[in-house]
Amino acid sequence: MIRKPILTAEKYAAIDELVRLGSIAVNDAQDESRRLGVPNVYSINGRLYYETASGELSVSDPGVSTTEQCRAPKDGLRDS
Repeated sequence: MIRKPILTAEKYAAIDELVRLGSIAVNDAQDESRRLGVPNVYSINGRLYYETASGELSVSDPGVSTTEQCRAPKDGLRDS
């Protein structure tokens, strides 16, 4: 028995266009973050990586000093 494809060529074309537009939007947002000096954050295999000003990835959050990390309450919640 031959099955009819669930998605038509038109639907695949529409999906491709949405993915293309989404990629452009993400790249624009990343570029703006770099311009403003805000690190881009990526999750790779469940671990957070922060993009440094040189473009390298670091596991340490540049927005949190080590003294702030040490002073965090034991329940893991921070003061707002």
